[in-house]
Amino acid sequence: LYKVSGEGDDKYLIATSEQPICAWHRNTWTDPKELPKRYCGLSTCFRKEVGSHGRDTLGIFRVHQFEKVEQFCLTSPEEDMSWAMLEEMIQVSQDFYKSLNIPFRVVNIVSGALNDAAAKKYDLEAYFPGSNAYRELVSCSNCTDYQARRVEARYGQTAGQKKQVGQNVKQYVHMLNATLTATERTMCCLIENNQTPEGMNVPEVLQPFMGGKKFIPFVNPKPSAPKEKKK
Repeated sequence: LYKVSGEGDDKYLIATSEQPICAWHRNTWTDPKELPKRYCGLSTCFRKEVGSHGRDTLGIFRVHQFEKVEQFCLTSPEEDMSWAMLEEMIQVSQDFYKSLNIPFRVVNIVSGALNDAAAKKYDLEAYFPGSNAYRELVSCSNCTDYQARRVEARYGQTAGQKKQVGQNVKQYVHMLNATLTATERTMCCLIENNQTPEGMNVPEVLQPFMGGKKFIPFVNPKPSAPKEKKK
């Protein structure tokens, strides 16, 4: 995370809107009738990209400031509700990239590669013709009650209400998060998969936002390949 120091306490720039949406539920009680809750977070994000130094330095694929649309959901901890929500969220992401004519695959991340928060995680990896590789565009995780316990996001009745009916079970909501799109990285993939030698075909779903335009021609000649340095 990027830290900002100045007057008072240090502050940190968010890496995803998942963080403030989660914190918004700090010290709250959620009635079962209010669940599930589905949020769409739109924010500027800041990341140091630790461990990626020197990789993807050209273009906008890997940058330190970017825009992102995030899915964030709260569910009941009961009856496998969060597991059903996980499948719903990854399906939303799949439908989004299908509409953009972007080839992709979904990877179920092995348990040994999960962080402490996620009980299960899917990655949606899109195909980038330029590098002939599948690369991550979406991360979709079910954190069950890990985050909720840290922020005391409780489920069900308050302590006083439970005492009245003789219950003493402390329950927490389940929290899930999933990328919909990190716009800069998605634009790279969108252009690579929809371009022709003359320009770029605009996916049908985007044409109403482009004034009906179906094709964007290239205006500059193709850049020449870099010359090899003499030894």
